[in-house]
Amino acid sequence: MDWKWYVYILECNDGSYYTGMTWRISSRLDQHFLKNGCKYTREHGVRRLLYVEEHSNHTEARERERQIKGWTRMKKEKLISGEWTM
Repeated sequence: MDWKWYVYILECNDGSYYTGMTWRISSRLDQHFLKNGCKYTREHGVRRLLYVEEHSNHTEARERERQIKGWTRMKKEKLISGEWTM
């Protein structure tokens, strides 16, 4: 079975961004919103989902997640707004 993987950006209650990846986007988002996700979103809360992109495999998604996590806030905002692409 071919899994689809997703990289996503959340806005936290304090205005910070959290970037993550999963193969079950809906249930993973539920975990974050219910404070059952990762330590960061449990501590900062989640305001809303800002961005999602789909990948065909785990390796590709992991690489993209790491790439985005290394970006500045301004570059992430350009990605979210559609001004920046892969």
